[in-house]
Amino acid sequence: MRVTTLLRALLGLKKTVVVGFEFTPRELAVTVKPSTRVPRCSGCGRRCRQVYDHRDRQWRHLDIIGLEVKLRYRVRRVACRRCGIATELVPWAEHGSAFTRAFEELVAYLAQRTDKTTIAEMLAISWATVGNIIQRVVKRLGPTDLLDGLTQIGIDELSYRRHHEYLTVVTDHGTGRVVWAAPGKNADTARRFFRELGAERSAKLVAVTIDMSPAYIEAVREMAPNARLIFDRFHVQRLAHEALDKVRRIEWRARSGTVDASAVKKTRYALQKRPWNLTQPEHEKLAVVQRHNRPLYRAYLLKETLAEILDRRQVNVARTKLVEWLGWAARSRLEPFKKLARTFKQHIEGIVAYVATGLSNGPAEGLNGKIRTITRRAYGFHGASSLIALIFLCCTRIVLRPPRRDLEPRLAA
Repeated sequence: MRVTTLLRALLGLKKTVVVGFEFTPRELAVTVKPSTRVPRCSGCGRRCRQVYDHRDRQWRHLDIIGLEVKLRYRVRRVACRRCGIATELVPWAEHGSAFTRAFEELVAYLAQRTDKTTIAEMLAISWATVGNIIQRVVKRLGPTDLLDGLTQIGIDELSYRRHHEYLTVVTDHGTGRVVWAAPGKNADTARRFFRELGAERSAKLVAVTIDMSPAYIEAVREMAPNARLIFDRFHVQRLAHEALDKVRRIEWRARSGTVDASAVKKTRYALQKRPWNLTQPEHEKLAVVQRHNRPLYRAYLLKETLAEILDRRQVNVARTKLVEWLGWAARSRLEPFKKLARTFKQHIEGIVAYVATGLSNGPAEGLNGKIRTITRRAYGFHGASSLIALIFLCCTRIVLRPPRRDLEPRLAA
């Protein structure tokens, strides 16, 4: 077997001819060329017989036996009737990339499983290069149109860079995939999503789950008036939990240094739990609160009653009970719950919509947890574009496998 034939088999390149090679202590330089004689334009893919000039280029390929493999080729620039002067299309790499497709897919495979710093050290490339490769792989292998066929979506914000920057992330409730992400968390960011979605597809949206962000509410009502606005149950209950904790702190400050302070001490976690999750000592602690601190126990009952209302499945009953709860909270003489009642009164239909549909931002919050793991794994991002590319790589079901000639990357069904 000729050495060039052996190298072609080892490299695993299709439509490529090995012309020659050169060894150095750290590198294997392989001279290659496309198997087709007539070049194609890298802009439109058309065959172009008129060659403008030649330029030497090289591409990084998968390592072999500890050696960095570089592919070398004297690239032709062609005179395309449609694109003008353009570089020819080569079968082993994307236009404008200094790496072969196989190398880029290895980087993306590793990025789904480990941090970018480890990848950069393992493959001897820069940290920024890892991000650029991820963007190209997502563009090449990702779904062509994630916004097609949307009917039920969740909109949520995500913080990164120690809460100094935010992304708005849109999730498809039907598939559980991230379908859109962009920097910012204001109304203009949400409007940008709806503009990309288009008026026709926005009109087909039937449900949008969000938290009670005024910016998102404004954008959804303006850009998707046919969609039912649903307020996330987790956010609604979290507001009640925060109000309960404010009451606890107020009661602690009011009774600090007195005998009644012991009834409030170390009650935070017992008050936040649902009754069936309480341990025996926590049950006893709540009994002490009930006997010695009626305002705090009233706040606890308000929190639990709201959770029971959201557990219901009869929409009209839930609406009636929620109206009664609002009246109770307004008369409770607990300022945090009085304020919460005023907030809920403005959004009562959006809260009841959760009972009617059962939809929440739970899938979006789950994906946000995965995204936060990705963010920590990358040790910080200097720009949103790299983070967004990594989100799409890991959260749109792109399945990548270790590079082997019998395994092709694909998109999960």
